[in-house]
Parts: sequence; C-alpha cells; structure tokens
Amino acid sequence: MADIRRDHLAWGQEAYTLRFDWGPAGAAALAPGAAVVVVIDVLSFTTTLSLAVERGIAVMPYPWRDAAEVAARHDATLAAGRSTAGPGQISLSPCSLVDPPPEVRRLVLPSPNGSAISSALASAGVTVVGASLRNAAAAAAWVDREAADRPVAVIAAGERWPDGSLRPALEDLWGAGAVIDALAGSRSCSPEAGAARAAYAARGPLALVGSGRELATIGFEGDVTVAAEESVSEAVPVLRDGWFIDGGSG
Repeated sequence: MADIRRDHLAWGQEAYTLRFDWGPAGAAALAPGAAVVVVIDVLSFTTTLSLAVERGIAVMPYPWRDAAEVAARHDATLAAGRSTAGPGQISLSPCSLVDPPPEVRRLVLPSPNGSAISSALASAGVTVVGASLRNAAAAAAWVDREAADRPVAVIAAGERWPDGSLRPALEDLWGAGAVIDALAGSRSCSPEAGAARAAYAARGPLALVGSGRELATIGFEGDVTVAAEESVSEAVPVLRDGWFIDGGSG
C-alpha cells in the first residue's frame, strides 16, 4: 500500500488518536500511524463478513474478479457474483450467509471496495478489523482493548461511480460513525472522525440511502434489512495471516 503521506503529512491526522477517512487512498494515508484499522463497507462486504465469521467461516478478502485460482489453491469456496449466484450459493449478498451450506469453512470473498482495502492493508503491518452496523459495538470494544492508548483509524470504503471514482456512501459514513461513537469516550477525535460521529447521530433509514435504493431495484431488499440491524452481532472479524477470523473471544 503506497504511503501517500510522504508528500501530504497533514492528511495523517497525527494529532488525534481516533481518525477517519475514505477509500483506498484514505486507508493508505492513515494506516502507517495506526495500531488498528477498522474497515467499514455496510452494503455489503463487512456485513457479509460479520455473518460469515459468526458461523465459523474464515474469509479471505480479495480485490475483485479472477479469484478462482486463489480459492482453489486454498481449498476454499469462492463467493459468486451477487446477481449471478444460484439458490444456496454464497455471494456478496448478506442474505446468502444467513443459512450457509454447512460444508463451507473457508470463503474467498471478492469486492472492489471493502475487500480490496482489507487485502491491501494485510501487508501494511497493522491489525485490520471488519465492522458494520451489525457488529459496531462489539468491534469497538475489541479495538479499544487491542489498541489501548495507541491510534485507531476508521476507513469508510465507499462505493464506485461508473467511471471508477470513489462515491462516498452514506451507509459507510454511518457505520464508521457508529464505531467512532463507541470509541470516542477514551480517545481524541479528529475533525473528520467527529463529522462521521455526528452523521451517525443524525442517521435515518438505511433503505432510503442511494445504495439501499439501488439494491432494492435489483431485488436485494433483504440485504438492506440485514445490514440495517444495529449491534446484533458479537463477531469481530480480525485479519490474521490473510484470513478474517472471529477475534471476539480474544
């Protein structure tokens, strides 16, 4: 992961122990100074991730596409595309992990946003945690113990416009704000983190945000319903040796 802070030191938010930014570039800016980086991709990578690790499934984040060889090499199931998955087949859809096939113990889960960021962070020398609205409280409690008084970075993955540029996604801002709100009592918030916290306090129905409306139009309203559940999971996906596993008991 490129260290863009060589030329832009002000972007690192070093004066604060709780930091927030967006997308791959934000992750690259904040990771070098953080003990833990929390990745947020509410619709849908980190919501699907939380459901998987709840069920004892180890998850490898993968940037996107062309993951069949990787899955075969690790004797893992490869998640299908959300719109192309057949009945009973796991995909990026959170609903596909509500009752997964019992034989699935390892899952390669590609996505162009949260998964790609997590994969890039795997070599950055920081602890990476996946969080969503479903597990925000549990993830924040785990991070608080793990990081102690060291800095924490929270990264909203965002979505993509058709031209590939970052589309800041309100659901990820709310998810980040939920984690930041739970951590803020013992940490100093950067202005960026404070803004995410304020957005979470002012949140509305997830079904009304752009990404929620988009999923509804293609028949995935159920994914939005699952993703909107707040702090119902104790799972804490922690990236260890390339795989997310549940660190909640640790």
